[in-house]
Amino acid sequence: MNKITLTLALIIFALLGSGCADQPATDSKAAPPSGVAQTGAPATKPAAPVAAKPAAPAATQTVTPVVAKPAEPAAAQDKFQPTMDSLKQYECPDWFRDAKFGIWAHWGPQAVPMDGDWYARGMYEPGNKHYKYHLEHYGHPSEFGYKDIIQLWKAEKWNPDRLMQLYKKAGAKYFVSMGTHHDNFFLWKSKLHKWNSTNMGPKRDVVGDWQKAAKKHGLRFGVSEHLGASFTWFQSSHRADKEGPKAGVPYDGANPKWFDLYHFPAEPDDKAWYSTNPKWHKQWFAEIQELVDKYRPDLLYTDGGVAFGTNHAVGLSMIAHLYNNSAALHKGKVEAVYNCKQKSDGRWVEDLERGIMPKIEPYPWQTDTSIGDWFYNRNWKFRPLSWVVHMLVDNVSKNGNLLLNVVQRPDGSLDPEVEQMLKEMADWTAVHGEAIFGSRPWLVYGEGPVRARGGHFKEDFKYSSKDIRFTTKGSTLYAIALGWPQDGRITIRSLARPTGQHVNLITNITLLGSRAELDWNQTADGLVVKLPAQKVSELTVGLKITGDDLKPVPFVQVYEPIHADDKGNFNLRADDADLHGTCIKQETRGVHTHIGFWDKSDEWVSWLVKFDAPGKFKVSAQCATVHDGAEFAVELVGKRAGAKAAKTAAKDAKRADVPAIYKRLAAKVPKTTAWDDFKNISLGQIEVTQPGEQLVTVCAKDPATWKAINLRAVRLQAAQ
Repeated sequence: MNKITLTLALIIFALLGSGCADQPATDSKAAPPSGVAQTGAPATKPAAPVAAKPAAPAATQTVTPVVAKPAEPAAAQDKFQPTMDSLKQYECPDWFRDAKFGIWAHWGPQAVPMDGDWYARGMYEPGNKHYKYHLEHYGHPSEFGYKDIIQLWKAEKWNPDRLMQLYKKAGAKYFVSMGTHHDNFFLWKSKLHKWNSTNMGPKRDVVGDWQKAAKKHGLRFGVSEHLGASFTWFQSSHRADKEGPKAGVPYDGANPKWFDLYHFPAEPDDKAWYSTNPKWHKQWFAEIQELVDKYRPDLLYTDGGVAFGTNHAVGLSMIAHLYNNSAALHKGKVEAVYNCKQKSDGRWVEDLERGIMPKIEPYPWQTDTSIGDWFYNRNWKFRPLSWVVHMLVDNVSKNGNLLLNVVQRPDGSLDPEVEQMLKEMADWTAVHGEAIFGSRPWLVYGEGPVRARGGHFKEDFKYSSKDIRFTTKGSTLYAIALGWPQDGRITIRSLARPTGQHVNLITNITLLGSRAELDWNQTADGLVVKLPAQKVSELTVGLKITGDDLKPVPFVQVYEPIHADDKGNFNLRADDADLHGTCIKQETRGVHTHIGFWDKSDEWVSWLVKFDAPGKFKVSAQCATVHDGAEFAVELVGKRAGAKAAKTAAKDAKRADVPAIYKRLAAKVPKTTAWDDFKNISLGQIEVTQPGEQLVTVCAKDPATWKAINLRAVRLQAAQ
């Protein structure tokens, strides 16, 4: 680190000061009230927990907050310093690149109501489903708050050793324990924070017990921290109802006695995901440093981007601390992985929440997702095994990993259907694991009619046996079809043998899980493999291919049209659009993608849509512009106006006899505060008179008066 950077870091940390507790000293030993233990509920249609009004405070073990040593910059001799330049030295360890599949226990006291994610916040927000549930089953949050929910969490059926055996058999190579969620309740034995699982709730070191089980069964171990966002996330607990019989009565979080759980009040303008409060920054660093130093995890996950931003030394210092500690433990080699939801260029492993990447990434990455809600939710159905397997295969083909939350009940057990899914996953990995674990991407990730452009919160795709994904090990190529074909044939266009070209000289093909000899034929159009009559798996076909000069042959991929959702609506997103022009392009900011750089009036976008039946639809669009008087049009067409555009549209629609424009709606875009300030604009109603494939396009209303807009989505909502 140069002298200027070191001096700046020292100033920042000096300003943060020392100490870690945010509660008044006089309240530091106050014990939370004891609650009513939740009894085990049946696996199907569980009864709601019965709550009692909190009893008088019980004599529980208390922890006097420890004044932590001030967070300091990395020592000058350490390899990693808290700067983006220094972190560029990082190289993802081979264990993570080989592992491919991890299981996560996103579990804690918020599972108790069995009402889903973000309960601890939603119970303090009138109008939120959690608030309604809390009133009905526990009472008003001024009288029975989240501190009392914590006392109901007993984890009485939790057996980490047994669960870890199931996870290992299912193919998991690493395991991640929740360290703390946004609820500010720690699942480790903390000396800094009394609200932890060894003092209350299950009275167990959850992180420590998970780690012992992971090590025993040979899995790498990680922890997730969601604490950075907790300060602003939990401020709803300080408020009060604005109407009703309890209007104006403060929730329990407003009582200074409980600030050690609910935090001290934030400044009025401190509302972002990450707080700007230096006192909170200091506390976060001390507490996550305790977690990292106590358990020495192989992986640390942060729920968000780099904590408090890359322009702030605190979050970068934690990453540098993790890496330097790992290097010290492994003779100079960094074995630790840091996950966060931010592009890294290799500085850490980028994580996508409930989403995938659209292509092969040069650096390893990870999806974190769940087979259900994040915390146990009695109203959610679990994902099928096919969804898990297909996401795993797709991620691995693109240089990614899958971290899967296996949802636990409040008592720590799994529902029977979840255990069955894990057993079936074990059967699948026993056969197909050689194409997954320890593999690397090929030159292309795959082929097929489903267009999976990816991004956060985009994980639902209807794959079929026509969707192929590739992985490699050395000179061996694996082709995995995402389904078993009804006709018993797999066609792989990328492995064609073009006339006169010395490529794809295949010598042998075998089917994973079968000893049957395969009949296969290679032409200029593709490789065709005839499968045996007996299916190996309903989920996939795994082909092991050897030969010389195996290279993907370019071809024109025909994609599936967009179908209506289960409510009959069409959601036409920017990242699913076809762009027509040289300047217009897609941009992603945060979790959203939009179409921008739309400066030319003759450029336009389109979606190929499949209407299953005639109907009427209300049309709306999400747009932004900094210009006055911007206007655009949404058209339902077969051909675009203009000879060149019409040919392009007809080709896109895969039809030569499509009709001309038969419906056009136009609208003005009100001037917005910025290019990313999107507004929903209603354009009117459109009628589809016959089923079939049609193009929906967005273009200039009048090219002569066009002004640039950004477009996030178009929605066709079925009219009632």
